[in-house]
Amino acid sequence: MIFLSRTIHVAVLTFLVLPIIAIPPAAADTRKQPQAEAGAALARRMLSELKVARALSIRGYTHRRFLPRWAHHRGKCDTRETVLARDGRRVRKNTACHPVKGRWYSPYDGKWLKSERHVDVDHVVPLSYAWRSGASRWSQARRRAFANDLTRPELIVVSHSANIAKGGQGPQSWRPARRAYWCRYATSWITVKHHYRLFVTRNEKKALLNMLRTCRGR
Repeated sequence: MIFLSRTIHVAVLTFLVLPIIAIPPAAADTRKQPQAEAGAALARRMLSELKVARALSIRGYTHRRFLPRWAHHRGKCDTRETVLARDGRRVRKNTACHPVKGRWYSPYDGKWLKSERHVDVDHVVPLSYAWRSGASRWSQARRRAFANDLTRPELIVVSHSANIAKGGQGPQSWRPARRAYWCRYATSWITVKHHYRLFVTRNEKKALLNMLRTCRGR
């Protein structure tokens, strides 16, 4: 009886443990699907709340209207240096807070970069695009806060080449080379515009909705 009892006990433990060990990586990845779809649903709702209008004139825009210089956040560290440290791996900074070593991943094109000289801190919603979306009517202080926003998903490290290719274009004209990033890019774009109450154009809205469709099944 004792031998039989131990056998049953081991069998029960095996029954309880094996299902946990046997979960394949693919099954674990499907857990991200509800989160992606929930994020897309929220993004669609926010997008529906944005005003649709024609883009304003670029007249009067200069980079300095938003960013005469990066704002300082922690001692000697400015916004750019803060983002480089946040998004990089094994980042080493000098006494002036400037990164001198590290590795950075560019989600736009999937490149790993080992030099700070090859990366840019991109404004997801370009400054010139924001200007034409309603920021031209803002105060200088609000435009500066927008350009240095570390709370919303407005600032991201990307490769210099991807940033140059994007320029001041919107999603109707430019999209990340990596289709796998379209969902994140669209939700980030919408989140920023919704927070700052910037309007969208008809073609911009259509492009964003198309990009949000890639959130399914992720």
